[in-house]
Amino acid sequence: MKNLTLRNIAFACRGTYHGPEEMMDTEVESITTDSRKASEDCLFVPIVGARSDGHDFIGQVMEKGALCTLSEKELPGEAHPWIRVDSSLQAVKDIAEFYLKQLAIPVVGITGSVGKTSTKEMVAAVLSQKYRVLKTQGNFNNELGLPLTVFRLREEDEIAVLEMGISDFEEMHRLARIARPDTCVITNIGYCHLENLKSLDGVLKAKTEMFDYMKEDGCAVLNGDDEKLRTVKTVKGKSPVFFGVDTPCDFYADQIVNLGLEGVSCRLHTDIGAVDVKIPTPGEHTVYNALAGAAVGRLYHLSLEEIKRGIENPERVSGRFRIIQKADYTIIDDCYNANPVSMKASLRVLQDASGRKAAVLGDMGELGADEEDLHRQVGVFAASCDIQLLVCVGKLSCHMAQAARETNPNLRVVYIKDLEELEKRLPTLLEKGDTILIKASHFMQFDKVVSWFAKTE
Repeated sequence: MKNLTLRNIAFACRGTYHGPEEMMDTEVESITTDSRKASEDCLFVPIVGARSDGHDFIGQVMEKGALCTLSEKELPGEAHPWIRVDSSLQAVKDIAEFYLKQLAIPVVGITGSVGKTSTKEMVAAVLSQKYRVLKTQGNFNNELGLPLTVFRLREEDEIAVLEMGISDFEEMHRLARIARPDTCVITNIGYCHLENLKSLDGVLKAKTEMFDYMKEDGCAVLNGDDEKLRTVKTVKGKSPVFFGVDTPCDFYADQIVNLGLEGVSCRLHTDIGAVDVKIPTPGEHTVYNALAGAAVGRLYHLSLEEIKRGIENPERVSGRFRIIQKADYTIIDDCYNANPVSMKASLRVLQDASGRKAAVLGDMGELGADEEDLHRQVGVFAASCDIQLLVCVGKLSCHMAQAARETNPNLRVVYIKDLEELEKRLPTLLEKGDTILIKASHFMQFDKVVSWFAKTE
């Protein structure tokens, strides 16, 4: 890893090196916080968690051939090199910030209330038509996940596409300080993490903290159809690049045709002309992902042909609007996370399916004082959709179920308290040929529901 010698690591995290002097200029080959993934010549970072303490595995890791370990504790008599730090979590962030500076490659930072991951996938798919791209994997978008993503970068990588997720003020500052993005993409400002951020204005303030660490010659790429993001006039003295459908924007789409579960077709208008694309992911909201991909692609000098190819070939991610075709059912796996905006978007897509349509929806988390009302709002919306079965699961979802029943007495609404009851009752509720949307916040563990269907043929 470029310039990540033990000397520089100790300097970057303000730690104290213990070990042979002649080893201080040796570079580590990798960095891990997981003792099971430790490999020869790696740096081990022991994290103190709620259930386990990484320090308990230092001996095991060093026996595997690790070059060095950090430690918040004194390690008297330790024969291997180690670096004493006050906080392993802070140290891993400091090392990631230092390492990314050594590589000096462009960084695209992506945040927003809804659609971060799908936009990240689209942007990465577009940029990969011209460059070697490293992107955030899974949910590695927080104060530990972002550094671990950075540590996967190597000198041959040409662009990093980094997803950045937050739930409170100042978190984005800490993430952006590591990433120092050249391009800041914000998908939208919605009702997420209201327990801490309180209001849409609070969400806007927290998300746009990213701008404070954007490179001076960088560029913000914003959803021009979002009423809060439209209020951003300049970032670092430059006008943002806006993308959208409903308002005049730098990048916009028209001729939008909903193709049901096969995706969406549209014409994208860019600074060098227009191009017709077919987005393979269902839902008209995916047009925004394509527009963001096109806008970022043009900032990095991609042609219309390259942009089109990337948009039409994004990687499908489990839990993110993945269509699973089974013998008896069609599953829309959108179970990774949920909030009121994404719930409604997913229900709109479900309406486009053929045959009987069922929605299995669970609790949405981190909605603050209005959580009950926001669940009711989703229930009202679901009742207005062209679906035949609504299954609501979880403590808060009882409000969703009640509102749906009151809004549309003809809709079959079933309330189920937990996953255990759902597993018993769901087979009796479904019919052969159903299309089933599965969606809830991550803590509801609806990936288990998807796995039930995966076992059936």
